[in-house]
Amino acid sequence: MEIGELSTEQQDARRQQAIVVAIDGPSGSGKSSVSRMVAERLGLAFLDTGAMYRAATWWCLERGVPLTDTDAVAALVRELPLVVGVDPAAPTVHVGGRDVGEAIRTTAISSAVSAVATNLEVRAELGRLQREAIAAERVPQSFSEGRGIVAEGRDITTVIAPDADVRILLTASEEARLARRAKEVHGAADAASVQATRDQVLRRDRDDSTVSAFHVAADGVVTVDSSDLDLEETVQAVLDVVARVSGRVAL
Repeated sequence: MEIGELSTEQQDARRQQAIVVAIDGPSGSGKSSVSRMVAERLGLAFLDTGAMYRAATWWCLERGVPLTDTDAVAALVRELPLVVGVDPAAPTVHVGGRDVGEAIRTTAISSAVSAVATNLEVRAELGRLQREAIAAERVPQSFSEGRGIVAEGRDITTVIAPDADVRILLTASEEARLARRAKEVHGAADAASVQATRDQVLRRDRDDSTVSAFHVAADGVVTVDSSDLDLEETVQAVLDVVARVSGRVAL
């Protein structure tokens, strides 16, 4: 029986079961936007793990800790007063009660975040928090009321949630990724804008690849190539994978 042929009662039963969807991939592949929309369509929570690394970077810079001092950075992150909202319609990031949602998206943070993201002690601490956030969405008292979560970011499919119900590597060609990031940052994808974002995108991928693998799908991870897809088409491609692997369909 195809998913679309399930009875209303069967579909409702599937929606009541907790599900974890893990989405990995390189910079500019569309992980955040796609994951948010997929979470909304499925009625799930949404966890942007990249925002956690950005928040940690902001916190260290705010406290004046040199990012090259790996021990000091790790110690500070272990005390990070971080609260990440998991509503896909309005995800939030607060540090010490302060809304840093906009502050962590600046070019300064984008340029510095790899120094924190490649700190193995930081990865261990934030990884612990990420696993807790994922586990929390399996209970009825959670934001998703126990339906589950879409978690996106580096090494989600291999380290943080290797047992996720659905694991996807969302990728795209270098050209497509640079154009998307240029539009996001500069509002255009002309040659100058693409060149201005080249270092940010490719350097981050190069740096982050020293501590996590996100260019090639691990065993059991489904690859979705969005090079020739627009946002809506990519979301649908991911939803199709979720339906095929888990039986979960959009609300």
